[in-house]
Amino acid sequence: MSSSSRMPIQVWILSLSSFAIGTAEFVIAGILSQVADTLGVTPGQAGNLITAYALAVVIGGPVLTLWLARFPKKRVLVGLMAMFIAGNLISAFATDYSMLLVSRVVAGLTQGPFYGIGAVVATRLVSDTQAGQAVGRMFAGLTLANVLGVPAGAWIGNRGDWHTTFLVVALLGGMAMVALSLMLPRDASGTASHGQPMGRQLAAFKNPQLLASLAITTLGWVGFMTFYGYIGPIAEHVAGFDRSSLSGVLVVVGLGLVVGNALGGRTADANLRWSLMGWPVAMIAALLAAGWLAPYKWPFLAAAFVFGITSFANVPSLQMRVMKHGQAAPELAATANISAFNIANALGGVIGGVVIDSSLGEAAIPFAAAIVPAVALLFIVSQEWRRPAADGTARLSI
Repeated sequence: MSSSSRMPIQVWILSLSSFAIGTAEFVIAGILSQVADTLGVTPGQAGNLITAYALAVVIGGPVLTLWLARFPKKRVLVGLMAMFIAGNLISAFATDYSMLLVSRVVAGLTQGPFYGIGAVVATRLVSDTQAGQAVGRMFAGLTLANVLGVPAGAWIGNRGDWHTTFLVVALLGGMAMVALSLMLPRDASGTASHGQPMGRQLAAFKNPQLLASLAITTLGWVGFMTFYGYIGPIAEHVAGFDRSSLSGVLVVVGLGLVVGNALGGRTADANLRWSLMGWPVAMIAALLAAGWLAPYKWPFLAAAFVFGITSFANVPSLQMRVMKHGQAAPELAATANISAFNIANALGGVIGGVVIDSSLGEAAIPFAAAIVPAVALLFIVSQEWRRPAADGTARLSI
């Protein structure tokens, strides 16, 4: 473990890996129309490429993590990145829809285990007082993917060919894999560790607080995708931005995500309980403000930026709570939390879609987005208010 106040370079390498994976996950949205035209499918069928990826994360992630728990973490992370590269290379050379669909599943299978195991590794590279910041730094790669990777990938795909976009993503994965191989420390034993039996890992989910933590993640995160997934139509049809300016709106929100991720890591380290309760309050307030200010272009943009801060500030504390109550099987618990995030993304997309297609329209989405997080806040308070202060997360060698 590092005793320095600075993050070890290994944490930043995990962030680079997170950046590559996050870009792969979301970049398809920016090239969806081109993919549909090239492969001769409808936009709805092309949208199934996003669904296939998410389902691979939700269902395949925990199963794969259970199997990988017996192996050294460094070897697992390098292997997952190799699998990620393979998936994106298949995408880059896909000649039909079925091949591309399979490639998205292959790439998606790596996300849950990598984020879950990587988050555990990140906390073990630093002191107890920096654990939340380490998780935040790792997930900063995901926020930067939304600010830089996705717009750049869409630009590459739409200016040239979408196959090139996936080649570039595979190249990013290759850089991350080499860095992981060179910089992550070896396991203390230097040999494969056999981990806990599968039954004992699954027994960790008998802990009601672990289940509560996963429920908190799902309920608390629904509001993010309800709003963020439909911010384009809101900005265009309610706030009055030109369609050509929407990428700029997304960059502003993405910058808020980066700031929020850093703030959330610090507050999670300072006081996990109050971080868990405080940031949902701030996100709900930001959503309500975005709803009220939506008819006014620049005030709405400012509210969207604040939303970016307050939404991603939740991520480190949500991940830390799961890891704290899932110490009996930390990698599996952390991976299950990634699945919880993706379930929330799916629910948020459904809620936003129902609202936008109703008579309420785009203007009602920010208000609808605040409802489920408000329920989550009540649940968080019920779980945290009377509970004793949390002990630090146990550290194990990697």
